Amino acid sequence: MSDMPPKLTEIVDEFASAPRDVVLEMLLEFSDAVPPLPAELTHEGMEQVPECQTQFFLKAEVQPDDTVVSYFDCPPESPTTRAFAGILSEGLAGATAEEILGVPDDLYARMGLSQAISPLRIRGGAAILGRLKRQIRDQLG
Repeated sequence: MSDMPPKLTEIVDEFASAPRDVVLEMLLEFSDAVPPLPAELTHEGMEQVPECQTQFFLKAEVQPDDTVVSYFDCPPESPTTRAFAGILSEGLAGATAEEILGVPDDLYARMGLSQAISPLRIRGGAAILGRLKRQIRDQLG
């Protein structure tokens, strides 16, 4: 896991070592950590993640310095799915394209989330990460 961005590694370790009842509280905190979209960005400029049970949109932009800026949009009534966005938003802030592409696809299992939330939600979270990585690979050519 050492090729993950340091902040994401820290978040993964916190979740992995937390008791199940605390994990749900932590998820709720991350659901509040999703920054609002910039005014000029609409869903038309973002990719929908149909694997999520709720409407979820994302966009990754590789910057000239190879860092990635990620945008996520998900309704507040979907705290678990928003939590995935909050975790990625905070954990990947300032990360390079290469670091994000190195994030393991089983990230949420490594966090121990399969003990706390449904497999369907885990699959949605994995799809979010997969689409984010695919957008980055597409931009890198």
